[in-house]
Amino acid sequence: MFDRTLKIIDEQLLENIKKQRILLVGVGGVGGFALESLVRLGFLNITLVDADAIEESNLNRQIISTQENLGKKKVEVAKERALNINPNANIITYNLFLQEENMNAIFQEKYDYIIDACDTITTKYLLIRKALETNTRIISCMGTGNRLDPSKVTITRLDKTNNDPLASAMRTILRKNNVSLKVPVVWSSEIPKKSKEKAVGSIVLVPAAAGLQLVYFILNDLINRV
Repeated sequence: MFDRTLKIIDEQLLENIKKQRILLVGVGGVGGFALESLVRLGFLNITLVDADAIEESNLNRQIISTQENLGKKKVEVAKERALNINPNANIITYNLFLQEENMNAIFQEKYDYIIDACDTITTKYLLIRKALETNTRIISCMGTGNRLDPSKVTITRLDKTNNDPLASAMRTILRKNNVSLKVPVVWSSEIPKKSKEKAVGSIVLVPAAAGLQLVYFILNDLINRV
């Protein structure tokens, strides 16, 4: 399966990848592409957290969504897809909305990396706080809605973001709780398009790019730690 992979990375790095324990929170537009990348890169130990079911509105951007699995739980569909790619993967699923009351259940396990691909500010804050408390590496995704240009999606620190309402809200809640803003994030420098609609618009390009960047952060971190 990894013949082409080993032409660009060495076997030692691949073996290290296989040992990493990843917590992925959110398997929607961003998280679905992150999971796809993790599994195809060789990550085997992945815990998925998401409370949603697949809806018709997901079909335009979420890689796990198809006509056949509408109404099914995202974590179960995501697990099935991952195992269809690599049956050796160890995929643990939690069909729940992550919050203060159930954080301890998720963190009974120790993780090497946390990928925050959810869109709830409170959950993002809790994950960052938990990562700092447990000395766990984390990469958090900021806003991808109302944007079109995937080339504007990059990795930076939360304190260096701008023109992103979600990132701004995150900075506010972290400051309020005396939590460091020097957190690595994936964000888009594209100014969100304004809309009279309350619902946020989204197409596949930007969430997909964000999902890939989340996983690249981990891959690059592992490369630099060799």
